[in-house]
Amino acid sequence: MSATGEKLRAAALSMPGAYEDFPFGPETSVFKVKAPGGGDRPGKVFALSDLDGRPLCISYKCDPELAPALRAANPGITGGYHLNKRHWNTVDTSGVEERMVLEMMEDSYDLVVAGLPKKLQQALKWSAYVAKS
Repeated sequence: MSATGEKLRAAALSMPGAYEDFPFGPETSVFKVKAPGGGDRPGKVFALSDLDGRPLCISYKCDPELAPALRAANPGITGGYHLNKRHWNTVDTSGVEERMVLEMMEDSYDLVVAGLPKKLQQALKWSAYVAKS
């Protein structure tokens, strides 16, 4: 069974500090993470998608060493659409197993949170989150 827009939204919003934003208009959901105490800075993006799009595609931040390997192994994964292709992949959820789609979301979130200052990682209780993965 492939992922749905509602499943993707629920999974993204279940991550500590995650919220949905619409900086590109009402059709594009942008999922960001912001730690409590993060000040006035906007959150950091870890996923974006037109959740009503057909086919349903979602873009994730990806380790630049891993991104090309994922693309080569699965035709449903391409370089990030309108994004830096070195750091972002776009996933066609109709061609990629739901489990992998959700794992890639977790990896994207972890990659973004790993780049936050330690104080903000602690505010998100991130080390406990990573340990369960």
